[in-house]
Amino acid sequence: MITVEQLRSAIMQRVNSYNQNDFPIAKRPVSTSNLSDSLNQILAEYIISSFPVPRENISAMDGYAIAHKTDLPKGGIIEIVGESQAGDPYTGTLKAGQGIRIFTGAVVPDSCDTVVMQENTNFAYIKDNIDKTEPYDIILSKAAETDANIRKQGEEIQQNELVLQQGKRINPADISLLANLGISKVKVFKPLTVGLLATGDELVALGDKLKSSAQIYNSNTPTLKSLLAPLPIVINDYGIIADDKDQITKVVTKAMQKCDVLISTAGVSVGDYDYLTTVVEQLGQINHYKVAMKPGKPFVFGELSQKVEVPVLYFGLPGNPLSTVVGALQFVIPALWRVSGAAIQEQPMQLTLAATLTNDITKSVGRTDFQRGILSKAEDGSYQVECCFSQQSHRIKQLSRANCFIVLAQESGNVTSGSTVTVQPFPWLHI
Repeated sequence: MITVEQLRSAIMQRVNSYNQNDFPIAKRPVSTSNLSDSLNQILAEYIISSFPVPRENISAMDGYAIAHKTDLPKGGIIEIVGESQAGDPYTGTLKAGQGIRIFTGAVVPDSCDTVVMQENTNFAYIKDNIDKTEPYDIILSKAAETDANIRKQGEEIQQNELVLQQGKRINPADISLLANLGISKVKVFKPLTVGLLATGDELVALGDKLKSSAQIYNSNTPTLKSLLAPLPIVINDYGIIADDKDQITKVVTKAMQKCDVLISTAGVSVGDYDYLTTVVEQLGQINHYKVAMKPGKPFVFGELSQKVEVPVLYFGLPGNPLSTVVGALQFVIPALWRVSGAAIQEQPMQLTLAATLTNDITKSVGRTDFQRGILSKAEDGSYQVECCFSQQSHRIKQLSRANCFIVLAQESGNVTSGSTVTVQPFPWLHI
């Protein structure tokens, strides 16, 4: 069996080849998105600033902007002759020894070279005792320095500076940046189409009634939809397919014509009624089958290529709910971001932490384990984790109660309380 790390690498190598050769990023269709709708879309253009930020010299403090060549020692007296507010700049020219009242975000006049914080003057007295509609004096209670408290024009962004690269996954900070540059629309790659299908005679769609105790509801499709929701994709739901080779072939053949990627759940093991691997081999090829991890060993990565211009990447996940979640988080979702056009550095981080185990764990050597746990923070700021559930892959209630995976290396055996282990907090708990 291939290891977890080997499978991750193999998938990404194939995806990179797909992006360069089968469906090159440079030839992907592009659409225009309103900035407010662009979250998690993949930028299809290079963004260049049309003006500097700040656009002028700006005050970083409430205080007083002081003219060039003014002596600024403690006890110095400055004549205040005007005011500059954000959006309403002072337009006069100041002489040495003069200054203006200025507020945070207001334009600093060209004739000024420093801003003195109001706390470093006799501001408290002036505030209550002087008519500020006429020129008045302030006294420096602390020596001032030239260029202090001024955000210089263009110090953050220069005019014509490249600020965002093609392939950037647009996040809230990017939207803030683009909005500050006055950009209301951006070019993004059109969403890929991802097909979902579930197989199994025992499965019943949500909303339908269970007709026998042998039936179960299809939980994997809604779970995958929720996991894939942040991605810039369109989902085609092909429903539940019976354990019948002809029906599976018919649906997969149909999906190949409409989808860029196909994801299935169940039907990839070695049972007499698990036909998906056979169908994939007939319509394309299996690149990798079985990975040394628990849960989720029967994971299939392949492609469907018959009678399609561009191969359809295929991910076959096991039917047990926990296996579906583990496989999606570890392999499918990172690959889909890359297939969608996200630059390598834009891949979502699989956040990992070191934590102290608070109970013993039983594990066999030979597979990487993703065990469910409850991560908490101790009073001293360190992390601790408890593995307190049965770890069978069908136990979905425990997944709902957990908040992380405890990741145990393939070569690891039993782990004792007090050991340091690696944990992956569930991504839906990051915000």
